[in-house]
Amino acid sequence: MQGDDDLFPGFATGISRGEGVDIFYRAGGTGPALLLLHGYPQTHAMWHTVAEELSRHFTVVVPDLRGYGRSGAPEGDEAHRLYSKRTMAADMVAVMAGLGHDSFLVAGHDRGGRVGYRMALDHPDKVRRLAVLDILPTYDYWQNMDWRYGMAIYHWLFLAQPKPLPERLIAGAPDYYLDHTLASWTARKDLTAFDPRALADYRASFSQPARQHAACEDYRAGATIDMALDSADREAGRKIACPLLTLYGNGGLAQKTATPVETWSRWANDVRGQGVDAGHFLVEEAPAATLAALVPFLLGEA
Repeated sequence: MQGDDDLFPGFATGISRGEGVDIFYRAGGTGPALLLLHGYPQTHAMWHTVAEELSRHFTVVVPDLRGYGRSGAPEGDEAHRLYSKRTMAADMVAVMAGLGHDSFLVAGHDRGGRVGYRMALDHPDKVRRLAVLDILPTYDYWQNMDWRYGMAIYHWLFLAQPKPLPERLIAGAPDYYLDHTLASWTARKDLTAFDPRALADYRASFSQPARQHAACEDYRAGATIDMALDSADREAGRKIACPLLTLYGNGGLAQKTATPVETWSRWANDVRGQGVDAGHFLVEEAPAATLAALVPFLLGEA
């Protein structure tokens, strides 16, 4: 996967040890530490549209989550703990500590947002500010799952099926499945928002059987241990302590039930949010508008 190497000019690359796996990352810039987390079915390359500008304000760290891109992709365990958001969050805390960052800002899109909010709940001393992009909490997605929601996010049900059914079906046409997924979640319903180099990185990752399995394990964890952890926090009344920004595509996935600000206000004490004229992939569909909302929040100016 070399096609994305020139998408991050001036950024160094490295491998750091997470919670028992190697994590690939890029890092660049100066200022407060900012961790950028990608989502499904992508890699760290999704952040290329905003990374250079963010590096003017922050020390930016852009990793691949375990199971994705160039990071380690272990075989899943029976309880799906290896791909729980708790374990993925622990990966990132370890990576950031290894780079000398005891506390930091976090922005996460899609699955990366789930890792981010789990990190804020499990490690409140580490996350200073949190931006979640086009998601609602896992708990709320499952609680609101009806036929309308199921049609909109069918992949939650498909990928969580016991192995090896979804893995085998995806392996039959991985590029078709990936391209269809990406296009169907954009406002324009096509691939024009994606830089060919980034798209090549997504395809290279998603074509590997180990990463097809990892993606399914990610969603199996979502239907089991992640939901259990969210439910326990909700029942105990635990809330995210740091300021939280919810950014969402006006044509994205996060507005299928209550508004994102309403929903996140049940999970965090200090919530603000706004829509962006985009589908689900707002970082690539509308980078300027995403930056305009993200930078002031991360700098503590909004």
